[in-house]
Amino acid sequence: MAIDTTTPPSTKATAPTTQPHADQAPKLSSRDKLVLFVLCAAQFMVALDFSVLNVALPVLGADLGMSQSALQWAVTAFALPSGGFLLLFGRTGDLFGRRKLFLGGLALFGLASVLATFAWDPASFLAGRALQGVGAAAIVPTGMSLLTTTFPEGPQRDRALGISGTLLSLGFTVGMVLGGVLTDTLGWRSTMGLLTLFVLIVLPLAPGLLPESRTPDRPRLDIPGAVTVTGGLLALIYALSTAAERGFGGTDVIVTLITGILLLAAFGYIESRAASPLVSLPMLRRRTVAWGNLGGLVTFSMMSAVIFALTLYLQEVLKLSAFQTGLVFGVQGVLSVVSGIYAPKVISRFGARRTLAVSLLGQGLFIASLLGIDDGTGSVWLATAGVSVASMFHLGAIISYGVTVTSGVPDEEQGLATGLVTSTQQVGITIGIPLLGVLATTSTDLLAGTRTVLLIDAAVVLVAAALVTVGLRTRRNA
Repeated sequence: MAIDTTTPPSTKATAPTTQPHADQAPKLSSRDKLVLFVLCAAQFMVALDFSVLNVALPVLGADLGMSQSALQWAVTAFALPSGGFLLLFGRTGDLFGRRKLFLGGLALFGLASVLATFAWDPASFLAGRALQGVGAAAIVPTGMSLLTTTFPEGPQRDRALGISGTLLSLGFTVGMVLGGVLTDTLGWRSTMGLLTLFVLIVLPLAPGLLPESRTPDRPRLDIPGAVTVTGGLLALIYALSTAAERGFGGTDVIVTLITGILLLAAFGYIESRAASPLVSLPMLRRRTVAWGNLGGLVTFSMMSAVIFALTLYLQEVLKLSAFQTGLVFGVQGVLSVVSGIYAPKVISRFGARRTLAVSLLGQGLFIASLLGIDDGTGSVWLATAGVSVASMFHLGAIISYGVTVTSGVPDEEQGLATGLVTSTQQVGITIGIPLLGVLATTSTDLLAGTRTVLLIDAAVVLVAAALVTVGLRTRRNA
């Protein structure tokens, strides 16, 4: 496979004798480090929000009087707007100012977290969760585009994306462990209060550090495209989130799934004819964007399904406590940090495209190794080792697909590119559990159901690795 050569040469005049080695990223200034801290802390906060509440749901439901069937809305109310509005907010930031929208998203997220913390009934809590989702939809794409426009393409951006990807993965894992600890010691409301604390740390620092950026001209926003893509994503995420709880047979699931597909098809038609499209179809035809996002979609969706299935397996089959299960995923989090440290160096040496393909291959192979689990207590070691090493490759795929998709994209379109990256993340996290997790939850034999999930999961990742390898080797203009 050819080494990735999409990164253009630096425009700065540098004597050949003083040029740094390819795998040595230039040192970041103190200001750059603070900018990176602000942006990564915001991404970590959003990732934390995805998982910190999960363990607390039974206690939360009893406190607020929510039925078991209604508890899914604690997750869905956040997932719907956070995934549905990503592309719209990513492009809005391009046109009207990324810092402005990022700060607005942070403020809204903080106020929504206060509302969720002090919620007095299910309606007020779900309103807080929905507003958190809207804030997250503004924070994630604008934060990513601020990162990619602040740090120049090459080793510096690779390093910044590596840190961001590590904290994204770590935030999801830490949330699973921290949610149980906080709920047991301080109550479920402390999980939402923790998010408020993050905003109070990040928001005062951001205005003085982050530069404003937007496209040089101010084209009109593609309203028909915005309506169809947002509606399509909302419908699709609702259908898949609901199917995770009730299966695909419900009328509302079928109707919203079909509606989502039709709206997304209409979006594609509108974009092909719009004078100022929300999504540039030529960008979607770039092989780095198309194949990179395929790799991202697969790595996120399949890893979320593995974690879901193993969580059930560890507690229901091996009878581990919630705390012991958290420790298993704690090991995963530590190895993910290690991977995040070294992934940018690997990308600099071998290229993002090759790293993405190899990372998917490694993720698929180590998920396949988990097929050896059984109902013996010794399987906890296999589960811990398998999921942890698979997660190392998973994080390599996260970082390398982000670099692949954003490489060579003009600054004025970085919000669009990062909007696609983050939409892939959100949709991937959302669809993995409904598509595969249901095989474990509906099986009369949970161990057999878990093995089925792992087998299909590994096969999908390995096929994706092959497709990405072939797709990114094609000798065509990106």
